[in-house]
Formats: sequence, structure tokens, C-alpha cells
Amino acid sequence: MKIQSIRFGMLNVPLKTPFKTAMRTVKEIEDVVVIVETDTGHTGYGSAPATAVITGDTHGSIIEAISKVMSPVLIGRDIADLNNLINTVQNSIVRNFSAKAAIEIAIYDLFGQLYNAPLYQLLGGGDNVISTDITISVDYIDKMVEDTLNAIEQGFETLKIKVGKDPALDIERIKAIYAAVNERALIRLDANQGWTPKQTVSVLQTLEDSGVQLELVEQPVRGDDIEGMKYVTERIHTPVMADESSFGPKEAIELIRTRAADIINIKLMKTGGISNAVKIADIAGIYGVNCMIGCMLESSIGVAAAAHIAVAKASVITKVDLDTPALGKYDPVTSGVQFNNSEIKITDLPGLGISKIDNLTMLDI
Repeated sequence: MKIQSIRFGMLNVPLKTPFKTAMRTVKEIEDVVVIVETDTGHTGYGSAPATAVITGDTHGSIIEAISKVMSPVLIGRDIADLNNLINTVQNSIVRNFSAKAAIEIAIYDLFGQLYNAPLYQLLGGGDNVISTDITISVDYIDKMVEDTLNAIEQGFETLKIKVGKDPALDIERIKAIYAAVNERALIRLDANQGWTPKQTVSVLQTLEDSGVQLELVEQPVRGDDIEGMKYVTERIHTPVMADESSFGPKEAIELIRTRAADIINIKLMKTGGISNAVKIADIAGIYGVNCMIGCMLESSIGVAAAAHIAVAKASVITKVDLDTPALGKYDPVTSGVQFNNSEIKITDLPGLGISKIDNLTMLDI
């Protein structure tokens, strides 16, 4: 099975409600879809969103990196030669993590098809059913409480609450949500780099002293402020999770070594794909550190790949944040991963099992 061509499409999915964080507001999922075709008639799919404020990738840069840099060194290569293919992708260009992730996902999809097995089985196997949390966007307090109660009614047992704009108001938001939840669900906070280290400690200590029990707080300070993360981790009881502070294996090692975070959030668009995501999980496992598997605001193509990793590395990846298919008005992708609110189930279809993508606009590149 050899790579014959690499094509591109754009996939747009409107959201049920605008996705609001401390950094941005988004109204639709918009992915570059990478389509890798082989001489045997098999097709592999990968995807990536534009996340300029996080990874630096735009739709244009993703397409350019793959079409002009990666494609020329991948065309004609054998899918069975997986390790060398992945090394070629990772060494073809510096950074460009989302572009690397998109092409890696497609290659791993084909690798699963080559051996007629779902990807999670090739990565180590596991229980093919997992549960995800759901994100509650930052908004007016009444709106956030309403969204929280709706999520609980839909069966979600873990909620990720977006905060990080105004520390004093954030405290009131969380107290109101915590009271409304009334122990019916776990609560995670995601501050999206919105606080300073001292603000974070003040907010979390205030919440802790008031009796609010949180499962974790995610990336409260700037991603490049490792000392700030360490300052926070040492001063609060709530576990601290690194997101933007951890892209690849090297950052994960540094966070673990310095004890700057309690949990590592793995996202394929930050790690540059499946290969480094697996490495981070293995590193964390060695040190007894738990991980979360997360995603950007992206289509269920990339989220499906992340679900396979979550299943295969479940002993380390103990928390799942793969809710974007639940945030869209519909899921245009028919694949081997079934998203049903909080439940994610992987079938035995080979690779990612993608058979159809509705509303895909092909690009002439």
C-alpha cells in the first residue's frame, strides 16, 4: 500500500451555541481535511483546525506545509514503513504541529486499514467505550448555570467550565454553578491562560475555603510561564493541569521534572500527531502522572483519532475532554467512532473507519 496522492478539503460545522473562552469566540468548526490516497484504492483521512493563538497554525499554513513540504517526500512511500514515514513527517519542517497532526492521522488511519484493525488495537487495545466531559463556555452567570443544567440533563457527569476573564466574577460564576450542580457532576475549570499566578492562587484558595471542590484547574497562567505554573501548583490543593505549557514530550518531561503541574493535557494538534501523543502518555506513565486527552474546536476526524489513543492508553489517560462533536449542530463524519453525548464508542472498523464526510468542499491545490 503506497501513497499515491494527497488532496485537501474544507469542512464547516456550525455550533449549537458560540464557543467562548478567555482568548476567543468561535461560531463554527472549520477544519482542513487531508485525504491520502493509495495505489490499492484505500483512503486515509486526517484533519486540523486553525488555532493561530495557540499553535500558530492557520488553514493556509497547514495546507502549504503539507502540500509543498511534506507531500513531495511522502508520495510513493509504503504505509507499512510506519516509523520511517512518521520520522519523515516530524523532521520535514519545524513546528507546524497541526499540519503534522493532520497528515499523521491520515497515515495511521491507513496503517489500520493495511492490517484490517481499528487503530486502538494496533496501539495496544483496551475497553472500546469511554466517557467525555462537556465544555461550558464563559458567559453571564445565569447563562452558564442554564448550560450546566442542560448538560447534566443530557447525561454528562463531568463539566469543564471556561473562566479566566475576571477573577472576582469568575469566583461568583463557579460558586453559582457549583451550587446548581449539587454534586451531580464533577467540575473542572479551564482558565485558558487568563490569570496571573497570584490571581490563580487567590481565586482557588477562595473557592477551596468556601467549600467548592474542583477536580482540577487547567492552564490558569500563560503557557510559557512554567515558574508561574509551579508557583500555583505548590500553593493550592486543587490539581493543576498543563495545557498550553505542554506541546511535545520535552515540555512534558520538564513539567514533570520540576513538578510544575499535576496532570498533562495531550492534544494531537499540539503534539504534532499520534506518535508524540503516545510518547507523552508513556513518559507520564513512567512517572506515575495522569494525563487528559483533549482536542481543539475541531471535527470528529481528529477527535476520533484522539479517542483511539484514549482507549489504548487508558491506564495513563484517565480524563477525557473530547466533546466537540457534541457541540456541533450535526456530525458530518461517518466513522468507526460513535459519539453519543458523553459516551464515545469505537467499533471494529479498520483504521478510523471513515466511510463518508458530508458537506466536504474539495480544494483545487
